[in-house]
Amino acid sequence: MFPGAGKPLTAGYRRWTRAGSLCRVNQSFQVDLRGIVDLLSHHLYSSPRVYVRELMQNAVDAITARRALAPTAPASVWLESPKTTGDGTLRVHDTGLGLTEQQVHELLATIGRSGKRDELGFSRHEFLGQFGIGLLSCFLVADEIRVQTRHEGHPTVYWTGFADGRYVTLPGPDRQEVGTTVTLVPRRDAADWLDADRVRDLAALFGEMLPYPVRVDGDLVTAETLPWQAGRAELMRTAEQTFGFTPFDTIELNVPEAGLTGVALVLPTPANPAAKSGHRVYLKRMLLAEGAEDLLPEWAFFARCIVDASELRPTASREALYEDGLLESVREQLGAQLRGWLVNLARQDADRMNRFLAVHHLGVKALAMHDEEMLRVVDQWWPMETNMGRMPLEEFRRRHGTVRYSANNDEFRQLAAVAAAQGLAVVNGGYIFDAELIERLPLLDSTIMVDRLDPSDLSTRFDTLDPAADLGLRPFVAAAQRAMDPLGCEVVIRAFDPPSMPALYLTDRHATFQRRLRETAQVADDLWAGVLSTFEQAEARVRPQLVLNHRNPLVRRMSTLPTPELVAVTVSSLYGQALLYGHHPLRPADMALLNRSFLDLIDLALPNAAPGSAHDDL
Repeated sequence: MFPGAGKPLTAGYRRWTRAGSLCRVNQSFQVDLRGIVDLLSHHLYSSPRVYVRELMQNAVDAITARRALAPTAPASVWLESPKTTGDGTLRVHDTGLGLTEQQVHELLATIGRSGKRDELGFSRHEFLGQFGIGLLSCFLVADEIRVQTRHEGHPTVYWTGFADGRYVTLPGPDRQEVGTTVTLVPRRDAADWLDADRVRDLAALFGEMLPYPVRVDGDLVTAETLPWQAGRAELMRTAEQTFGFTPFDTIELNVPEAGLTGVALVLPTPANPAAKSGHRVYLKRMLLAEGAEDLLPEWAFFARCIVDASELRPTASREALYEDGLLESVREQLGAQLRGWLVNLARQDADRMNRFLAVHHLGVKALAMHDEEMLRVVDQWWPMETNMGRMPLEEFRRRHGTVRYSANNDEFRQLAAVAAAQGLAVVNGGYIFDAELIERLPLLDSTIMVDRLDPSDLSTRFDTLDPAADLGLRPFVAAAQRAMDPLGCEVVIRAFDPPSMPALYLTDRHATFQRRLRETAQVADDLWAGVLSTFEQAEARVRPQLVLNHRNPLVRRMSTLPTPELVAVTVSSLYGQALLYGHHPLRPADMALLNRSFLDLIDLALPNAAPGSAHDDL
């Protein structure tokens, strides 16, 4: 029976009094094999399909052990599905080392004693198995496991294990060949897992790259060479079959420290940076995971890998990589190799680099956030949006000197045309990573000048009016200012291009922060209002400006309106339009002003109506 079977579930101390003394007797845990199988199926393994992998793994380990003693020994594994056996069972044969009767008891009927595997030579570095539970996984699909095995110079051993925890060893006729045959008798509800087509597919999935030939019902399912060693055509076919795409390019991977070789396949279409990349990982040429994550750095979401390693550690389920120092080192080295490919591509093939960036610029920019060499690639190659046309930052500097940028898309779209009309070149830093990368440019060269555009800076570039015109507009400006005073906005008139823009709402960034701070303090309780007031700076009370464009025909006509009421209505309407155009947040007072000015305009359009009557009853 399995260790401890039939013994009471106790461990620790048995107590009785003998001359006032406490005696201790060591007990053993009882093993409930059905409970362990349930634990494996629901919590360790993701699917019963792993039983095929574990059977092939044991067979390959046995062959490896035999070849260590006799390098010319035969090496093959073959599976016979119910289609061939004819009795509903699955048989797995190998030409490996085989087991003695003592080893059968130590290996097949012992759960978790990896130290004994070391003593017997079945947990050495070159073997796939590490946890001693491989055969146990077969109980996920079988009620009975039969093993017929023969070690060189020893009689054949017949062992049968049952899902209820019993096992028996029986004598039988000696088999001539050294090796092992495992037969699975399926459970009624698991017979589909032993179907011929499914067994063949699983054997090909897990064992395609094994170093020894594996056959299922006579069909070879292993490849002769690794995909990245079989030529570009075979690699393209593998990429299409594995990931469903023809790669933009391939990058050879090699990390000797981990015994890792393989290839990275560059996606031909954009990838979602937030989605985890799934890579196909083999461990000593047995498939470990179809969608392993965290093999590459987070920024390398534009690549999918197929790799084989000998030194990386698997988790207990052998379905993922164990996170340790070696895996972290591998991740860094693979990232460096992808980075080197990018640098070489930029140096050697400009057209191909541009095509790559058009698809995967987010990955490159993410890397450039931490890597100066990639920052240089972005600086030289990635065409950013500017109000002078798309161009790389390096070219922008050559043409315009200082890299002046707008930190968000709304601000850029509001000011781009106006800034260009004043001869001011501006980069749109509103896309992901762009503003941060622009700020990092001085790391490449300390002479690079970077300046974030402040909208209030534009007003200094607008033309002032001649004294006579300015004097004549003072009554209009005074009336407009009275309408804007409740909103804390200053009205100024300037002349600027383009003439089609009647007004701009400009505010200093620091003043905006201070205004929002004061507004928050007004609605907060006394305690928080006191805390917020400590951040307020009196000298920062610079009001935002509504800049009216004197070159705009509509503004010039507004300046001739006969009454202050008409001036208030039209200026309020321009104020609302400027807020909306600049995507500025609207306060309740702004919303009320927009509604009132809209209704007033309707009121003015109606005959025999006075301003304000249309909303007197609101």
